[in-house]
Parts: sequence; C-alpha cells; structure tokens
Amino acid sequence: MTNMMWTQGVEWLAAAAPDPRACKRQWDQGHGIALLEAGRFWDLLSVPDQLGLLTLDLLWRPSQPVPGPTLVDTGSQRVGFFLPPDPASRWIGSGLRHSGRGSWVAVPPPYRPGRFLEWLIPPDGTGKLHAPTALELALRQANGTLSVLAPPCGR
Repeated sequence: MTNMMWTQGVEWLAAAAPDPRACKRQWDQGHGIALLEAGRFWDLLSVPDQLGLLTLDLLWRPSQPVPGPTLVDTGSQRVGFFLPPDPASRWIGSGLRHSGRGSWVAVPPPYRPGRFLEWLIPPDGTGKLHAPTALELALRQANGTLSVLAPPCGR
C-alpha cells in the first residue's frame, strides 16, 4: 500500500469514531487499538478463524477485485469481514457474529497490528467493503469444505 492509501485508510476508519482525532491518538499510543462504532459506515461479520481464512482465500481470485477490509483477531481466533451497514441483515450460522448499529468493534490502524488484531486486507480509504452476496456464497462453500475435512464425531 502506498502512503496515500494508508492515509486514506486511516481517515476512513477514524471517521467511524465519535472523535476521529482521539481515535488516531489511541492508534499511535498505548496498545494501538481504538473502539469504533459499527452500523454507520460499515457492519462487521465475525467468524471462526478457520472458516474465515478459507472464505477469504475463496474471495481472493486473480480475476476478481481485491476483497474488502478483513481483520483477524488471533486472541479470539476470529476473522472479521467489513460489510455495508444493513440493520435488517440476519446472518445465521454456527459461530457467526454480526455487529451493526449499537455495537463497538476494536480495530488497529491500517498500517500496523495492535495487540492481537491485524489487518489481512486493510481498508484503502475508498469505502470499499465486502459484497454480502459474494461473502455469503464463499462462506457456504468454505463451510462445506470444512465439514468434509472434519473428522467424524466420536473419533
């Protein structure tokens, strides 16, 4: 990423904070993590890391545009996909957690990790997000693959 893209990514993310300047200070000091409100500019779909990493791999195709911002939390072993805000959306599935309006999400700055949080695909500042339909299809495909690879119960 170029410096301009980092700067745009920082500004875009910080805009979700009640006080963007304070948000940027939090990123530059301490643990480098800020709490940002979901539901205004984006929602977050958090999934177990094995499912999330396989899903991201399915979304990352040479013939397709780069997927939207994606965050990994190695502490809780989860991957978060940033989606357009949709108060009516209902994501159903084992281990899926949807964060929308009224939820707060811990995020590092786009240019470095913060504690257990790291961008797999940092925001580029354009506002580009994951397309919900493409993400749902990739999640279903990844879930099918993982269910085939899973050992039978009781073994």
